[in-house]
Amino acid sequence: MRVLVTGGAGFIGSHVVEALSQHGHEPVVYDVRSGPGSDVRDPVAVRRALAGVDAVCHQAAMVGLGTGFTDAAEYVSRNDLGTAVLLSAMAEAGVRRLVLAGSMVVYGEGRYRCEGHGVVRPGPRTVADLDAGRFEPRCPVCGAGLEPGLIGEDAPADPRNVYATTKLAQEHLAAAWARATGGTAVSLRYHNVYGPGMPRDTPYAGVASFFRSALARDEAPRVFEDGGQRRDFVHVRDVASANVAALESTSRDGALTVYNTGSGEPHTVGEMARALAAAYGGPEPVVTGEYRLGDVRHITADSARLRTELGWQPRVEFEAGMREFARSGMRRQQP
Repeated sequence: MRVLVTGGAGFIGSHVVEALSQHGHEPVVYDVRSGPGSDVRDPVAVRRALAGVDAVCHQAAMVGLGTGFTDAAEYVSRNDLGTAVLLSAMAEAGVRRLVLAGSMVVYGEGRYRCEGHGVVRPGPRTVADLDAGRFEPRCPVCGAGLEPGLIGEDAPADPRNVYATTKLAQEHLAAAWARATGGTAVSLRYHNVYGPGMPRDTPYAGVASFFRSALARDEAPRVFEDGGQRRDFVHVRDVASANVAALESTSRDGALTVYNTGSGEPHTVGEMARALAAAYGGPEPVVTGEYRLGDVRHITADSARLRTELGWQPRVEFEAGMREFARSGMRRQQP
């Protein structure tokens, strides 16, 4: 297939391009970093880029929590307007296969179980609790402690920051496009992606980038809250291979199919910081007790559907991945 990869010069996109080439496909890079005239919000440029294309792998997005709510309009413009422009051009050009870079942030908090009330969904954590160092969500019914678990694709969405809201909107747009055109759309809800080529020294990145950037400056990684936040750190090459599997799949026409895309091995943020610092040979992490409003406490999802339906398997184990990441180079530009 000839595949247009939006954001194909970025962190994840560049690995997707490499994986596509290795599997015999012809990737076409479309990325604002490549120069003027490659903005996904430009309908004329997008229509031109779609000529002769069989499928689109949509990686272009503004990611991370950024610097605050003042970024909201830019997130919506890049992520949602950009996706709408792309899908409109695909509908016009007759391109009927899409793989979208989704995100697990659409769930908000992960899955929790209360001993007395079963599976519950706690509301957003309050500033008062966070200021007091009470980081763990409580049962919304009885206030008891909760046990975090894995969340499945059928769980209701509950985005809790601007980025998460735009990622959910992208999925809704993709679903509407698929229904209207009879196209095939897959959203891969990425977990915390890390690996070679991550951007450095930018607020528009994930926690692994923050820690690795600090180590490169010979500074101790600063771990927010108490370091006990559970995440699933998945290597970028595994994410790239998931994109290839989704492009080659026989997913349903006229509908959006979503897949959680993670390693299946939850780790705490503190564990990740210590593993990365040890592999790098840098300062030990410092647990600060600080927090970012909009962050969730625990979010780890079940990726069994992706493994079962598409035959995908993550290959990079956590310790090996962290050792490689500690030695690899980083980008000096925004993702």
